[in-house]
Amino acid sequence: MPTVLLIEDETALGMIVRDSLEVRGFTVLYASEGIEGLALFRQHRPDIIVADVMMPQMDGFTLAEHIRQDNPDVPIMFLTARSQTADVVRGFELGGNDYLKKPFSLDELIVRINALLRRKPSPQPTATPLLTIGRYQFDPSKQKLLLGGQVMLLSHREAELLRRLYEQRNQVLERSAVLMELWGDDSFFNGRSLDVFITKLRRHLRDDPQIQIINIRGIGYKLIV
Repeated sequence: MPTVLLIEDETALGMIVRDSLEVRGFTVLYASEGIEGLALFRQHRPDIIVADVMMPQMDGFTLAEHIRQDNPDVPIMFLTARSQTADVVRGFELGGNDYLKKPFSLDELIVRINALLRRKPSPQPTATPLLTIGRYQFDPSKQKLLLGGQVMLLSHREAELLRRLYEQRNQVLERSAVLMELWGDDSFFNGRSLDVFITKLRRHLRDDPQIQIINIRGIGYKLIV
């Protein structure tokens, strides 16, 4: 059965969630703060992480940064009472896959966990020649963007998104198709996450003013080179 790493500093809530997951057949590793949670992640390699954001010693966002350095694909869900747009965006920028606001329904939590577990990470691309994007050279297999002597390391999802934009360059890349392929569904929160990654790619490519990633409202994006 899937192993869930649950990190929640409210002990009473943590025990309720743990018991509910175990009753439904999940194996649960429980930690009450971020440093302990990171140690459990590195020791056991769980299938999914469910983490509170506001915790002592190491908060959930910092924990996600450390996890993403080790594993770009394991699903991360944040639990938090913080629902401001800036907090949601930051969570997705750091590699989070879902965001559940407290108080929440246990049934909704379990549905979301199962949805994340059904998603399959995109296969790593095989070695390919460098792709030319304006003044840039893009290495999809090594997830690198090159400009002169500068090397920018991309995340797995950034590289996959840029590769799809390149393959459809000067044509519309449909938003719904990207969400289904890279995120597993086209929910509102995943759509916000996609917007964040598009913004990051625009920043990476800003040194060539001839390159644009434009938004085709209601349809998707177009890489113009």
